[in-house]
Amino acid sequence: QVQVVESGGGLVQPEGSLRLSCAASGITFIVYTMEWYRQAPGKERDLVARINPIGLTDIAQFVKGRFTISRDDAKNTAYLQMDSLKPEDTAVYYCRAAAHPNYYWGQGTQVTVSS
Repeated sequence: QVQVVESGGGLVQPEGSLRLSCAASGITFIVYTMEWYRQAPGKERDLVARINPIGLTDIAQFVKGRFTISRDDAKNTAYLQMDSLKPEDTAVYYCRAAAHPNYYWGQGTQVTVSS
């Protein structure tokens, strides 16, 4: 049984930081690209960052310089470090494990940036 579970969301003030975690089980983690998406109310789900099995990363332009993605293969976990948060970063953040043709989503974690 495959499980992808996000954690670490919450309420943070502008310019604050959060680190999201994505723990995966039931898959061969080391062959999966791990991806973070976000979806704000009334908007589409957008790719935020991805990290492939050898550690190469892609970061969306709208968070570049503020967000960092990493992975710990020994823990079957991916991370999204979010710094200098802005109110427009408020969204549900989703993790996806991707290795074509297999794609597994987590349930999402809410991030709210507000004073």
